[in-house]
Amino acid sequence: MMEHSEQTHYFVPDPSRWPIIGSLALFCLGLGAALAVNSVAVGKLGLLLGFGILFWMLFGWFGDVIRESLAGRYHGREDHSFRWGMGWFIFSEVMFFAAFFGALYYVRVISVPELGNEVHKLLYPDFTASWPLQTGPGITARYQAMGAWGLPAVNTLILLSSGATLTWAHWGLLAGQRRQLATGLGITVVLGVSFLSLQMYEYAHAMHELGLSLAAGAYGMTFFMLTGFHGLHVLLGAIMLSVMWLRVQRGHFSAEHHFAFEAAAWYWHFVDVVWLILFVFVYWL
Repeated sequence: MMEHSEQTHYFVPDPSRWPIIGSLALFCLGLGAALAVNSVAVGKLGLLLGFGILFWMLFGWFGDVIRESLAGRYHGREDHSFRWGMGWFIFSEVMFFAAFFGALYYVRVISVPELGNEVHKLLYPDFTASWPLQTGPGITARYQAMGAWGLPAVNTLILLSSGATLTWAHWGLLAGQRRQLATGLGITVVLGVSFLSLQMYEYAHAMHELGLSLAAGAYGMTFFMLTGFHGLHVLLGAIMLSVMWLRVQRGHFSAEHHFAFEAAAWYWHFVDVVWLILFVFVYWL
């Protein structure tokens, strides 16, 4: 790859129609959601249209970037920009989850003990400051907490294994071992899908057998918000790695030029780390 000092210009892409198409998709999604929430029949059609336009935009825009990359348009400066962009994107995701972990910390460490002190006992005599089975004045615990050493522990092992198989795939790419690269990527995607399947089963168990829901006090709210958003990120990561696997089948990437693969790998490892923190503070402690 050309070094920064050797590069005489920065690649400027041709004018693109995809930003305005993406804006149209977001408009349809927002309008459709507003209408659907207010039980207007056309709202669901607006949502479907918005998602359809959004997927078209994503396939088209990323397709243009892939073609530009294969044409050799990206060199040292462009690669540097891509890395900074992905780094800041992951940082924004870190802040996103930090807000939810901060809410969990506030409820467990500050709010619940405060409501259980002697002053508040005069206002809420039936309240006991216990976590997670009772988390608000007047709330009677009619649900059970999710244990850590069943499916959550299995899912932890699955995600840790997926991080190892992805790293193995990366080693294969750097060594020019295409079969190792494709195999490691494929196993990682399968492990990601397995994680999501088990999480869906866990949600069904939580709602139907443990009585957990978003309305089950602060515990239910924080449990589903953290695990749900993490599951969404696992889904996005699995889609990204699936695209990388398809590109590998078409002969894309080399030991010297493979940032798209690295970006997807960074994202997946970030998802792994978030799950480890989540497992400790939501399931275990």
